Amino acid sequence: MISKSIAMVLLCLSVLAAGAQTAATPPAARPVYEVFAIRYASIPDFPVNALVAGADAQRKLSIAMTIWLIRGNGRNILVDSGFYRPQFFKQFKVEGFLKPSDAVAQSGITPALAPEDITDVVITHMHWDHADGMDLFPRARIWLQKDEYTYYTGEAWQQPRTHGGIGPDDVLAVVKLNLAGRVSLVNGDAQEILPGITCYIGGKHTFQSQFVGVNTKAGTVVLASDNMYLYENLEKHAPIAQTLDAASNLRAQDRMKQLAAAPRLIVPGHDPAVFEKFPKVSERTVRIE
Repeated sequence: MISKSIAMVLLCLSVLAAGAQTAATPPAARPVYEVFAIRYASIPDFPVNALVAGADAQRKLSIAMTIWLIRGNGRNILVDSGFYRPQFFKQFKVEGFLKPSDAVAQSGITPALAPEDITDVVITHMHWDHADGMDLFPRARIWLQKDEYTYYTGEAWQQPRTHGGIGPDDVLAVVKLNLAGRVSLVNGDAQEILPGITCYIGGKHTFQSQFVGVNTKAGTVVLASDNMYLYENLEKHAPIAQTLDAASNLRAQDRMKQLAAAPRLIVPGHDPAVFEKFPKVSERTVRIE
């Protein structure tokens, strides 16, 4: 019969051995992705005070209509999907337009991607210029905040002033995609939807917008989308002009600074300067690095 002291020694040795085995087994490495910004159109003479709260009403800017491509780990992921339906060309002056699926195919990124090569589309919010093209990518899984989906497919339409910027065709499109089993609803904040790709709840630009953190060689890139229209929002700590709650937008900006590996890796939604700050792949595309 083993004495208590010997048994205790054996127990300690087994615990140490288990700990050594655990330490020798490194955790699975997070995938490292490439990130690209693709400009599929511009809207000229856009008032800056509609982008940056308190900006001079006389200032105008040709804003970049942008989607983002994330590549790696066997996936081709779009963040936002742009627009293409004809009614939006009647409402806005649009220059240099390429249908978002064509803009991806002609981006200069190699190998070139056909629409069916896109595996996932993360919709940051349901505004027309970010969600209208979600049905252009026939094999993609759509990622959208659960509360955003629930609100804009339901309660938002009970009152006339609670769905500004949301296209009825886009609501029908996302419902059809959900019926087809292609929508994944992101349930809240800091959700890693794919390894190395995390969705965070943004400010109240819409009912429940989100922004995206991406693990890259340079560290975490934050794709702000409309949680930050221009670099100026971040530099002046000024909320976006189109928000249901300015304080929530400033909190989102502060959080993006904490999450990003560097401030330069926080990418705004409509700033043409993005296409000057980063290395060019083509006239429409830059690599975020």
